[in-house]
Amino acid sequence: MTDFFEKVRRSFRNIIDFLKETRKELNNVSWPGRREVTGTTIVVIASVFFFGLFFFVVDIIVKNGMDYITRALRAQP
Repeated sequence: MTDFFEKVRRSFRNIIDFLKETRKELNNVSWPGRREVTGTTIVVIASVFFFGLFFFVVDIIVKNGMDYITRALRAQP
């Protein structure tokens, strides 16, 4: 029975140590400033719109090409 309590105590000790180490590491992180976050957010949003438009155009081209090929194959006797 005491072995069980010792395991529980060690588990809690490990959890507490983990949380302390995590907090210590978070103090070492260099967090970006508001200006940097805003700049990278704008870049991400612009990239999403650009690639969305790009893939939309590519999709239309591929669709029209496939329609052309299927019509050409259907027209053959």
